[in-house]
Amino acid sequence: MNDCQAGMDIDTQCINTIRTLSMDAIQKANSGHPGAPMGLAPAAWVLWSKFLKHNPKNPLWPDRDRFVLSGGHASMLLYSLLHLTGYGLTLDDIKEFRQWGSKTPGHPEFGHTIGVETTTGPLGQGVANAVGMAMAERHLAGRFNQPGHDIVGHHTFVMCGDGDMMEGISSEAASLAGHLGLSSLICLYDDNQISIEGKTAITFTEDVTQRFQAYHWQVLTVEDGNNVDEIAAAIDAGIKETKKPTLIRLRTHIAYGSPNKQDTADAHGAPLGEEEIKLTKQCLGCPPDKQFCVPEAVLNHCRKSAEKGAAAEKQWNKKLDAYKAKFPEQAALWQAMMTGSGDTDWQDVLPDFADSTGPMATRAASGTVLNALAEKIPAMFGGSADLAPSNKTFINNAAEFQKDNYRGRNIRFGVREHAMGGILNGISLHGGLRPFGGTFLVFADYMRPAVRLAALMNQPVMYVFTHDSVAVGEDGPTHQPVEHLTSLRLIPNLTVIRPADATETAAAWQYAVESTNAPTALILSRQKLPVIDRKQYPAADQLKNGAYVLADCDGIPEVILIATGSEVSICLEAVEKLSEKGVAVRVVSMPSWELFDKMPVDYKNQVLPPEVPARVAVEAGIPLGWEKYTGDRGAIIGISTFGASAPGATVLKNFGFTAENVVKTALEVMGR
Repeated sequence: MNDCQAGMDIDTQCINTIRTLSMDAIQKANSGHPGAPMGLAPAAWVLWSKFLKHNPKNPLWPDRDRFVLSGGHASMLLYSLLHLTGYGLTLDDIKEFRQWGSKTPGHPEFGHTIGVETTTGPLGQGVANAVGMAMAERHLAGRFNQPGHDIVGHHTFVMCGDGDMMEGISSEAASLAGHLGLSSLICLYDDNQISIEGKTAITFTEDVTQRFQAYHWQVLTVEDGNNVDEIAAAIDAGIKETKKPTLIRLRTHIAYGSPNKQDTADAHGAPLGEEEIKLTKQCLGCPPDKQFCVPEAVLNHCRKSAEKGAAAEKQWNKKLDAYKAKFPEQAALWQAMMTGSGDTDWQDVLPDFADSTGPMATRAASGTVLNALAEKIPAMFGGSADLAPSNKTFINNAAEFQKDNYRGRNIRFGVREHAMGGILNGISLHGGLRPFGGTFLVFADYMRPAVRLAALMNQPVMYVFTHDSVAVGEDGPTHQPVEHLTSLRLIPNLTVIRPADATETAAAWQYAVESTNAPTALILSRQKLPVIDRKQYPAADQLKNGAYVLADCDGIPEVILIATGSEVSICLEAVEKLSEKGVAVRVVSMPSWELFDKMPVDYKNQVLPPEVPARVAVEAGIPLGWEKYTGDRGAIIGISTFGASAPGATVLKNFGFTAENVVKTALEVMGR
């Protein structure tokens, strides 16, 4: 037997193994955060060994408990647990911590390491993700569980620290969780009172327990973060609570066991150092000269998780079989939603706006499409940040998701954009649901970190961003997005679509629903836009190509007008005026740069022939980026300042978004 920790009880051996693995991996990488894993090791071990319902042999078991490490800098805590409990993460993987191509990156990454439920890094995001996961669990339980037949019944556990508590997103998310009474959510708060700059007392002196009590959480305190019995009792009390989410405040010691760095900021974001590690191992009763030491007894004990998990899943499968026998239709729907296979005939219900009686705002068209889709796609689940009447994001034939009716499909997020973004990610990560969320485009800045993480995690979250330009009008520059389109386009793996009319809006929704490995942002107008006559112009199903020829001339055009959204109809007006002057003109609708950039070169050259250098891009936003499509001899009609308070049509006119200005600019680039 390996005698790394001979003489200790098995729990202490397991806890110290987590600590020493974390110290050694971080030291070898010469980079990382050892303090939090060392302080949290007892709580993590108690949770994973005694309470967490999981199966390392089937990490995607639908009714498993979810574990979120919100403080992603403490990633070695999670990696140690994944290795010890048998998720396939090897000791060699641990030794490659933070190295190129390793399975153990500096912060946990969903889809990269088996057993990691979400990508956490920016503090507070994991808390919001966990709230979203708990909301998904409660919603699915409300829709599918039947008396005596509960096929959905798991908990979401999130570990967070002082930094998470300081970030506003955690407050937003916790407030909503308390309002909703998410009793399946349990948060273990690592109150070690240390942040990068020193003691948290220099900035953070509020009473977190009172704050969470005000949020309607059950709040428990464990004064000694090393007392495994008290930790177990607190977790057990959290599991037994049926009306409220639970916060367990753990008074821990960062870098516990380190003679010189325990309870200091030095242990937060840097290796302890070889000599300090030796001293720490001596204090913990571990051989000081052994690295990456995993006692055989520890490994054998930890690997029992696989046996317990397999038994728990086997029992759940029996419950599922009984459910299928008694409720076959519900079971089939459950299976379809969890696998994402759902209804396949939803394309047939997409509204046809050809017979529209007049202009229509794309936000209004979006609401019509959303409701039609929701009738056919039961997995759709979402809402707005207190803007549903404006965003048109309410499913009319569905109830609200509230603590007295978790079956409801309409989420009232409140004025909490940042939390909404993180919660949508959690819902998507949980599985079984297709989340959507809406707000004004100008407020996308509040949720940008969460949108970025959705793209990083390949999550097909759907964003409805309305009031898309200075045409918002009277509310003025504070509410008029100018740089936001460009800003969103900078995020890798995010598809941004700004449809020109109601028909393109339907096509945009179709793309968003069909997308399974990336988020989609729909950019929609407040003002009414003409519904383009598709008998005269090509069908909007070409939106999937990112850009297409909407209006054309005979032969090779002399000038090409390229536009998105509300500016497309302005370009169509300009065609008539240019044609009167004998100009051969082409109009290209380009609702999505990202989709167009993915197209083959031949298609791009068909839409934007290289031999036609005279091009004008028209978009009511920052011009940056359009030069890729206009070239050196082209021009861009955009906005390089903030907007102004006035009626929307007046603002557009004064910024040059008129057919007359498009004509003038087109003639200039042609040299006329």
